[in-house]
Amino acid sequence: MFEYDLLVVGSANADLVVGVERRPGAGETVLGSDLALHPGGKGANQAVAAARLGARTALLARVGDDAHGRLLLDSQRAAGVDTAGVLVGGAPTGVALITVDPSGDNSIVVSPGANGRLTPDDIREAAALLTASKVVSTQLEIPLETVEEVVRALRPGIRFVLNPSPPQPLSADLLAACDPLIVNEHEARVVLGADAGATPEEWAAALLALGPRSVVVTLGEEGALVADASGTARVPAVPVEAVDTTGAGDSFTAALAWRLGAGESLADAAAYAARVGAVAVTRQGAQASFPTAEEVAAV
Repeated sequence: MFEYDLLVVGSANADLVVGVERRPGAGETVLGSDLALHPGGKGANQAVAAARLGARTALLARVGDDAHGRLLLDSQRAAGVDTAGVLVGGAPTGVALITVDPSGDNSIVVSPGANGRLTPDDIREAAALLTASKVVSTQLEIPLETVEEVVRALRPGIRFVLNPSPPQPLSADLLAACDPLIVNEHEARVVLGADAGATPEEWAAALLALGPRSVVVTLGEEGALVADASGTARVPAVPVEAVDTTGAGDSFTAALAWRLGAGESLADAAAYAARVGAVAVTRQGAQASFPTAEEVAAV
């Protein structure tokens, strides 16, 4: 019935990565490693991660007519992603400036570029792509109005997954469509505002009260918490030595969305996604770190 297991609607960026001994404070300059250029962006990352795992995947995004855009398209195609929905032009390709410290933690500044020109009209013109997809996943590195148009374009039976990153307040209609809403601690606090609570269980309960059908709270080294109308459950992390966490959350979201579309329970899909993310953090880069299904099975 569906041509694609997963359609990712979102951003595509060129990641400019520098390793640092420590991240600079205000007004401070630090020296870093040689500059590395990688294909990235939350949308493009999710699409590559899902395709590497074996999901039939398509990407709806916008890149510039430039070298960075060609790099991103080449990376998608090499992973097996259908790029028929990737639009070209309108602005330079988005760029993410990333610093990575010795622990693998990162700080990121994004210049949206062409991502900011992915419009609701683009979504309406891609209606056939949306209706051909079992699960649709988005993030917030594209305009919020574009994400809201995705929700309006969904037909019954299509599952909608949202990672609200970078976080901002969300409308009731958008929240009600999420199944699941996937957040980390920071994103949960922004969505909830002053009444966030103190524990992941409290965040999940408060988020469910806003309307999502299910919620996943990612907790880094502590794993994740999943919650829906049937209750909550903790999903343990897979212990590994992290090298670079860039893109790990995107690989988690992609794997979770794919396995939910395949009929797995929320807890089982999250456990699988945790293994995918664990492999990803042991390697440098974003898309280059994403594992195949065989590599995940070996964890």
